[in-house]
Amino acid sequence: MGWLGSSLLVTYMSLVILIPVIALVGHAFTGGLPAFWDAITQTEALDAIRLTVLVAFATAFINAIAGTAIAWVLVHDRFIGKSLLNSIIDLPFALPTVVAGITLVTLYGPYSPVHINVANSWVGIMVALLFVTLPFNVRAVQPVLESMDFSAEEAASTLGSRPLRTFIYVTLPTLVPSILSGMGLAFARAIGEFGSVVFISGNEPFHTEVASSYIFALSQDGELNSAAAVSVFLLVFALVVLGVFGFLSRRISQRIQ
Repeated sequence: MGWLGSSLLVTYMSLVILIPVIALVGHAFTGGLPAFWDAITQTEALDAIRLTVLVAFATAFINAIAGTAIAWVLVHDRFIGKSLLNSIIDLPFALPTVVAGITLVTLYGPYSPVHINVANSWVGIMVALLFVTLPFNVRAVQPVLESMDFSAEEAASTLGSRPLRTFIYVTLPTLVPSILSGMGLAFARAIGEFGSVVFISGNEPFHTEVASSYIFALSQDGELNSAAAVSVFLLVFALVVLGVFGFLSRRISQRIQ
């Protein structure tokens, strides 16, 4: 059974992940390394990648703070609608990203009912990415909070420590590994997001064009090898960032233990 299970697992992972990635890399290097390098160093490509990386990092950082706060409230507070809020957190996982994009541009576009127009700007891109990546941060921190023993926090409060000081110096160090894990996942999701940003960004080259939109434009123009090259670059970059966040998370966990 063990051999059969391992074989099925390897076969499934190969069909779903390994073979598509190999095919993508093959397309990216069809013209050799010079062609690959030329594709990812085009001025428009560099500008799109730069914007994507900066907004993705900012999104991961903001949602690390917001996600931790939301997780804290969901674990420690009791209020009407708590179960509904807990369910809504996972909405971006279930909602098609294109639907999310249309919803966001309706709410925060030129005809916004709340008179807030962030369309065709980096702010609009960040709003879309904040929406789709929030669950990663909340769900990474929430289980840790639920399993924590807060005796140290209670002791600190008894000794006169203020709640904010207690959180920063006693609770937060234990949460840092899970916060970093959530940030890594959020960044990886943000760097390749397309559906939720395609409408609100405007896709204006050198202004609001993110890497995923640039890749889509290349594919529509028949430049599949260039599109694959930029995709491979983003894939490698996301894996490196995930690896860094994972390494930091493990090191901090080991020190805490």
